[in-house]
This record gives sequence, C-alpha cells and structure tokens, in this order.
Amino acid sequence: MSDLSTGLPDWRGGWLNRLVARPGFQSWASRFPLTRGQARRDGAVLFDIVQGFVQSQVLMAVVELDLPRRLRGGPLRADQLSQATGVPAERMTILLQAAAALKLLRRDRSGRFHLARKGAALMGVPGLEAMIRHHRAFYADLADPVGLLRGPETTELSQFWPYVFGAQGDIDPGVAETYSDLMAQSQKLVAEDTLRAVSLKGVRRLMDIGGGTGAFLEAAGTAWPDLEMVLFDLPQVTPGAVERFGAAGMSGRVTLHPGSFRDDPLPEDADAVSLIRVLYDHADDTVAALLGAVFDVLPAGGRLIISEPMGGGAAPDRAGDIYFAFYTMAMQTGRTRSSEEISRLCSDAGFTGISSPAPARAYVTRTLTAVKPGA
Repeated sequence: MSDLSTGLPDWRGGWLNRLVARPGFQSWASRFPLTRGQARRDGAVLFDIVQGFVQSQVLMAVVELDLPRRLRGGPLRADQLSQATGVPAERMTILLQAAAALKLLRRDRSGRFHLARKGAALMGVPGLEAMIRHHRAFYADLADPVGLLRGPETTELSQFWPYVFGAQGDIDPGVAETYSDLMAQSQKLVAEDTLRAVSLKGVRRLMDIGGGTGAFLEAAGTAWPDLEMVLFDLPQVTPGAVERFGAAGMSGRVTLHPGSFRDDPLPEDADAVSLIRVLYDHADDTVAALLGAVFDVLPAGGRLIISEPMGGGAAPDRAGDIYFAFYTMAMQTGRTRSSEEISRLCSDAGFTGISSPAPARAYVTRTLTAVKPGA
C-alpha cells in the first residue's frame, strides 16, 4: 500500500512509526545529516501545538487590554502601556515580547512596540475581538479535555447558548441579546463568503431560518435590492431585528415571523430558504426534522442554502475538525458535519441537485445548495 501524498510505501502504524517513537532514534535523527532537517521540523511543529494554548491566552490578553487600539496612534514603550493598563512594567514587557513573537506587534530598535498588520486585523475583522473574549467560556470547558470528551453534565458553553436546547420560553431577554449580538458580529464574514459562493439570481423571496437579528438577510438584501425577505427566529431576538432592518431602510422588504422551528410551523411562500450556521448547533434528528420541514414548505424548484463550518470527512480539516468540532462538543448539542454528511441528510429529506463548492475560507464557512425537484 502506498501513501498517495508522497508515493512512498505506507508504513504508518508499522515498524517505521515504532522506530520514530523511540527517544533514542529521535536523538540520533536530530544529528544525522539525512534526517535532522525533518526531525527538527517535526519537533518545531509539535512544540507549536504544545504551546498553542499559551499563544491563544496571549491573544486574549492583547484583546482584553485593548493593545491594538492603544498602539493605533503610534508606538509606545512598555512602561507607558503599563501605566495605561495597570499591568506591572516587567510583565507588560513579557506580554509585548510574546505579542511581537506572534507578529501581532513589532518591536523597534529603541524598544518601542508598534502595531503590526496582524494586530491591526484584530480590529478590522468583524466580530473577531468579541469572539476572542467569548472564548473565556470555551477555554474553561477545555481545561479538562478528557472530561469534556467523556461528557460532563453541564458546560460553560451550554449555559451561554441555551437556545439550542429548544427551551425558548426560559431564555432571559438579556441572554438572548448577548448571544444574538455575538452571532451578528461574526455573521458578517459568513454572509460575505456565502454570497460570493451562492447567487440569488432568480430568487423572489428568501426565508432565513434561525437568522438572529438578521445580519445575513441585511447583507443579502443589500446585494440583491429586489429581494423580498422573511426572518424566522425566536421571539426574544425580534426587537434586534426590527432595529437592524429599520436602520438599513429594509423594513418594508422584510417580514418577521417569531417562532421556534422545533415547535412552530414554518412560513410558506418563499422560493429559497437559508440555514446559516444552524445545522451544526443541533443533533441529527433535529436536523433531519428541520430539513424535512423546509422541503415541505418550498415550492417545486425551490432552493436550499446551507452555510456553516464543516468537517473534512475523509480529508480532516483544521478548522472544522479541531476548533468547531470541540466547540460544538462543549455546547453539548450538535456537531460539525462534513459536506458529504450534510448532503446525505438533504438527500434523505428529498432534495436533489446538491452541490458544495470548495470554500474560499474554510475557517469562516462552507456552503452547500440543494433543490426541491419537480419544477
């Protein structure tokens, strides 16, 4: 058997891996001219994985202390940032050095720190800073990864996202506003990539299910000025949607239908339905029921648009199979699925013409479209 990526015999799991796993071999390989380059590269990659959590916590501290904005006006010394943040100067120096090593900042010869391109991107990428702050709950659940894998009774993230369990009547409006705002901020990139991958040409009326305060519909309505829109989501998020569409001048083009797709019938008279970051929040039986309900309300020839991070299936994906897989695990409901798995669920619901193009940014989203046959 051969490894298709190299054309070499596939010895993984065999004697070669047993050899590589020996500390003595690693010591020898790091010195032997023909193997030391690979051994050192492997070691560097492994160490980068080992220190990954520390890197993410450095990023958290940079965001919490608002360093990008403090440095936007020009370079500062560690003692100046220490005075502004209340962090002792020697420890601020450690943070700044770490941020510079991550290329978020840049240190000049005089010891001052400048905002680097990646640091500036923290402010320019919609929703990124809010998501980083939100990771405090996610990291708490990952503090004991084996415990998380074995299935705790409750998690920090499951308390943050109560809507996924369907208990809409028990959701405090303040909690709903918090998660709706976070979703809306991060939805901008998702909407951007979705609308690049999927054309709405020929669509008269688009219904977005689980669309929060309407960030995706606002983007779709801006890109397609003649599009009529329907937003279907929990009643707790409706006030935010009213405000959003009013500010965008779209109130006359959008119909709001408060409700839960678990318990309430879906509105009809839409010739396209979008599910933007909805399926991976829910278990297979809930997803199957939702897709069946969508199929029933669409007319013949009606289109289904799914957009969310997906796993890689036979070709594991760094975003879908690491970050989003563990995130949904910590939510205690739902999971990331590959495009092949979602395609099967759509096919089981009756959809045909299923297509999932290669994503522009898999860490943002991937799209899948399907059609109700019979037109």
